[in-house]
Amino acid sequence: MSIFKTLREKPWDAQVAAAGNAVAVAPIDPQGAARIALRFIMAIVSVLFLLFIITFLSRSQYPDFQSLAGQPWQPFTDPTRLWINTGILAIASLAMQFGLASARSAHLNRAIVGISSAVFFSILFLLAQLDLWQHLYALGFYVNTNPANSYFYVLTALHGLHMMGGLIVLANVVFRVWYDGSPESLSGPLQLCTTYWHFLLGVWLVLFALLTSRPETINALAAMCGF
Repeated sequence: MSIFKTLREKPWDAQVAAAGNAVAVAPIDPQGAARIALRFIMAIVSVLFLLFIITFLSRSQYPDFQSLAGQPWQPFTDPTRLWINTGILAIASLAMQFGLASARSAHLNRAIVGISSAVFFSILFLLAQLDLWQHLYALGFYVNTNPANSYFYVLTALHGLHMMGGLIVLANVVFRVWYDGSPESLSGPLQLCTTYWHFLLGVWLVLFALLTSRPETINALAAMCGF
């Protein structure tokens, strides 16, 4: 009888069941999935801005293009306002790093201070950008006056929209702090937000350097790209 029992066995069914159980009990790492998603988003955003920068350099070779820096009457010949805005964004990025370090060391109150400061300076940066827009409009640098003007408004608007998206995600993190009251559960998502803030600061530094470049620098960059 044992021979017939052995012949009736289906070992492949047991292997499939074991594999299914292994898959069912496999631990899921939501933080790892979130990191992959963030890298994917940053890659897409990088490509988007890179394409805009390439078209900016290509468009700069047309005769109607006038850079926003170089001549004394150009608004970014003196980039003081842009330096101020850059400093505000840098403080927001540092505040995010402080909040992350505090969360990792289980100092919830310090983490809240860091996150709150990051939100405050991020919003202040957006308001400072809007004030810069109004300043340019008051000087007569409208959107359709010059292609360089159009690129400035488009690039800064795109950067601001991505920062607003980051603030929405950060608001969810703040809610988690209020709901859980645990810095241990905060450090994971706050790490992703901090990485994103550093990334936005890096993108802005590239835009800052491009928008304040003199015509000679822009032409040299365009020549390097084959335009």
